[in-house]
Amino acid sequence: MIPSIEWTVDNKVKMIDQTLLPHKLEFLEFDDFRGVANSIKVMNIRGAPAIGVAAAMGMALATIEYKDLPKENFLKKIENAADIIRSTRPTASNLFWAVNRILKVINSFPDNPLNISELVIEEAKLMAQEDINVNKNIGKNGAALLQDGDTVLTHCNAGSLATVQYGTALAPIRSAIEMGKSINVIADETRPRLQGARLTAYELQYDKIPVKVISDTSSGLLMRLGKIDKVIVGTDRVTSDAVFNKIGTYLVALAAFDNKIPFYVAAPTSTLSLQETIEDVTIEQRDSSEVGNVLGKVQIVPNGVECLNYAFDITPFRLVSGVITEDGVFTHEELLKKYKG
Repeated sequence: MIPSIEWTVDNKVKMIDQTLLPHKLEFLEFDDFRGVANSIKVMNIRGAPAIGVAAAMGMALATIEYKDLPKENFLKKIENAADIIRSTRPTASNLFWAVNRILKVINSFPDNPLNISELVIEEAKLMAQEDINVNKNIGKNGAALLQDGDTVLTHCNAGSLATVQYGTALAPIRSAIEMGKSINVIADETRPRLQGARLTAYELQYDKIPVKVISDTSSGLLMRLGKIDKVIVGTDRVTSDAVFNKIGTYLVALAAFDNKIPFYVAAPTSTLSLQETIEDVTIEQRDSSEVGNVLGKVQIVPNGVECLNYAFDITPFRLVSGVITEDGVFTHEELLKKYKG
């Protein structure tokens, strides 16, 4: 897959407009951090790692905009830009991790804003390359969990489109196939925004990886019928006691647990927030029209009926067989031991 987001030679942020997939492959370009912030909010770009890189690049655009200001005014404007970017989506930890990493660069150099801007641009570009490298390591570590002939269920989209490139949950599948293993994928459609049907199916078909799409309500039956060997999902935040991922993940994990099917979470360390617990996390609620309409085009709920639209749910660690990071595969206890201290 081509990169979902990149920094251009003329200092713009270029990204795939994922709201148009799978029907159109078009790109957006921004030279203003506000445009990047809005693209995160309305989900032109989505997926925790990709959001993190977009946030970093948005911060880089802000430093370009304000680089001619006196240092004190520059810092005030940058803090405001950071607040705007942070406010776009409350659940994905990568967003806050990325903004804080850029702010650390800015605050570490008592230099003039022009030089700081150049440093921030380089940092944002570095973060994009790091994401690709991390994803490939997740792929290598996760591929060892897959046997030749396995069928893997995934939920939402945690592939190349959810990252800069290569993916998290789909990385072990890509890596296993590169090793010569035969792997098939079943993708939940992932209501209400259908990221599985639109995005996961699109990119796997693009890369000629066998994929079938099912309704979200079908996964439990397919597990019971013995048609699924492993489940691998991504994550937007990992706390000390749970995994936060796209709404519907919890139900998939319950069905996998009941059918004794391994349930793995692919999590770059940038999504780990192990100092937090469930109670510390705000679960994003999006516009109810996403549930009441199919992709904003066909209304499926009677007028006047209220819809609830939580974007993420909570999967407790008792349902998780292992967490795949760039460093290895860990049980809950091993994860806390390695990263929490």
